[in-house]
Amino acid sequence: MALSLHSSLVFGPVVSRRLGVSLGINNVPYKTCSYSCVYCQLGRTLNLTVTRKPYTDPGILVDEVARALEGADRKVDFVTFVPDGEPTLDSNIGSSIRLLKLELWVDVAVLTNASLLWMPEVREDLSNSDLVSVKVDAVSERVWRRVNRPHPSLSLDKVLDGIKKFVRDYTGAVITETMLVEGINDGEDEIKGIADFIGELSPMKAYIMVPTRPPAEPWARGAPRNKLELLRDELRSRGIAAEILDYHEPPPRGYSDLLSFVANTIRVHPLRLDYVERMAREANVEPATVIEALKQDPSVEIVEYMGYKFIVWRPKPGRSG
Repeated sequence: MALSLHSSLVFGPVVSRRLGVSLGINNVPYKTCSYSCVYCQLGRTLNLTVTRKPYTDPGILVDEVARALEGADRKVDFVTFVPDGEPTLDSNIGSSIRLLKLELWVDVAVLTNASLLWMPEVREDLSNSDLVSVKVDAVSERVWRRVNRPHPSLSLDKVLDGIKKFVRDYTGAVITETMLVEGINDGEDEIKGIADFIGELSPMKAYIMVPTRPPAEPWARGAPRNKLELLRDELRSRGIAAEILDYHEPPPRGYSDLLSFVANTIRVHPLRLDYVERMAREANVEPATVIEALKQDPSVEIVEYMGYKFIVWRPKPGRSG
């Protein structure tokens, strides 16, 4: 059984802890991002940039999404821009969103680190989406630089102001994501500051998260439960619906081609080894055969994190797959 991990714009559908059934769009090259977060499940950023480029052709993207939707065996709740980098670095994302909604009548979500929302053109590009998730991991410059490791040209004040401006004018749904890392952004003052800022945004929901997949830095660990509960309670005291996501997503279901599904999914997030083995058995394929086929790609590794083994796709510098 041979396998080549080819580049694909679309992966899934997968079950998302936030969005239900999501068909993912991977619209930027591997690890092209404005941040290099210590907890990133895709490893360290290889191309740290704030320069926007036309990385995808909207017409080709819509064609791939249409084919994936036709082949899906269940209803997809969102078509989601959730690439292995920062989606708004693609200067064609606005055109892609408009074309998706015009031709396919789908609900479009964008998961962004929010670092470029200070740019009016980025805010305009996202204006036609149905849901945007913004990252709020810190509200103090020192902590922000430790946890998100942003491009040196960025400043936290500019980023936070951009988020406020976007939320003020955006007519779709806004949710926030905060990843709490032990010993970095889980101090009581930082947590209260994060709660204050998110309270100003009044999102539909605020998600509090910890790393559950192998992070860029092996030492990165989720904040203890009491810190997660502190942020949750601080948010709720400000009238914000808050939920802690410190558990693994369920095993994937509803794929027509096991190898293609796994190959394209691990390009954007690691998969638990036991999940892949279960999927293989359900497809009447020997799990070892699937694992060996995947490992033909030199960027595929098996990594252990917090008691679980994961299949990850981590190209080395100079190799993008």
